[in-house]
Amino acid sequence: MGLLLALLVGLSVAGACYGIALCRSEAKLPADLALALEVGATRTTAVGSAVDRLGMRYAPLVLRMMGGKRVAKVRTRIDRAGNPGGLTVDRYAARRAVYGFLGFGGALVMLLEGHVLMALLLVAFGLFWIEVGIWVAVRERKDAIERTLPDFLDVLAVVVSAGLSFRQALDRVSEKYEGPWADELRITLRQMDMGVSRRQAFEELRKRNDSEQVAQFVTALQQGEELGAPIVDTLIDIANDMRRTDAQQARRRAARAVPKATMVVTTFMVPGTMILLIAGFFLGSGTDFGSITGD
Repeated sequence: MGLLLALLVGLSVAGACYGIALCRSEAKLPADLALALEVGATRTTAVGSAVDRLGMRYAPLVLRMMGGKRVAKVRTRIDRAGNPGGLTVDRYAARRAVYGFLGFGGALVMLLEGHVLMALLLVAFGLFWIEVGIWVAVRERKDAIERTLPDFLDVLAVVVSAGLSFRQALDRVSEKYEGPWADELRITLRQMDMGVSRRQAFEELRKRNDSEQVAQFVTALQQGEELGAPIVDTLIDIANDMRRTDAQQARRRAARAVPKATMVVTTFMVPGTMILLIAGFFLGSGTDFGSITGD
């Protein structure tokens, strides 16, 4: 135990000294990492900013080890997560370096102490901790977008029917909304302002979001444009289809929940109830357990 404590203290002191040296050095940072660190006080936590600074020198090495295809997949997942806390590909690589060092270094110490389970947990921490955070952010962002989208389409249809063009209506309604869906629309509108065609901008919107409802919205919008259907009718139809889909998914989730609830009741509640009834019966009967056991 003394050896473990000494190693942990030594690693902490070395890490603190190295972090101070990095903060005072003039190492050139990647562009997106430098931007993230400049606004780190408002876009990420103090711990996240410290981790980024510790691992920033090793980010290029991690990216080279990952390869181009893996980096592209990571960039797509970060986009779908909405860049939580200002996360970028370079910051992802920096955190992988720090978490990997902490995880594998701590696992080595645990193996020397004979704690195999703790070593495995630390290895899993080093490999998957940042992945878990991205996965959670993707799920939360997807749920938020799918909750917002039908109501947004209803409001958009009303604004378009009032006489504004589709482009102006998107701009007007997105200003009144907050959250991930409004952020996505602002990105799309900015792309259109820079000369990207509407079709291409909405294709990019589809790629940035792992949501069936967003894909349904983009597909229906493009089909309506090709067929010359009124945009108001298209928007209302999309919103109604999304609500029907949500209702069907809710029924499916409820159907899946019934067997799970039955299993929990059968496995835990019924045996527990039987034990309480039997114990209450014996305690209420005034049976002398000492005479039964011979004590």
